[in-house]
Amino acid sequence: MGLKLAQEEHTKVLGVVMALVCMTISGVLLWLAQRDIPLGTSYAVWTGMGAAGTFFVGVWFYGDPANIGRYLGVALIVAGVVTLKLAHE
Repeated sequence: MGLKLAQEEHTKVLGVVMALVCMTISGVLLWLAQRDIPLGTSYAVWTGMGAAGTFFVGVWFYGDPANIGRYLGVALIVAGVVTLKLAHE
């Protein structure tokens, strides 16, 4: 959301700050995950959940297009993430 807000002149500073805070939190969470999960699995989970989350933020807050095919694609990403995590244990 932060980078989207940074696109507008009146919310540029807020958007950049939000983006930096969110990226920092995200990086720390990835670092923490790599303590217990192999690198490939943790990175795949991190990027997959980021992609799915970004899709939902776009649909809910910015009016991005949503149809059955796009929801199915996100469901497949989430299913892949769950499968990777379960296969690790």
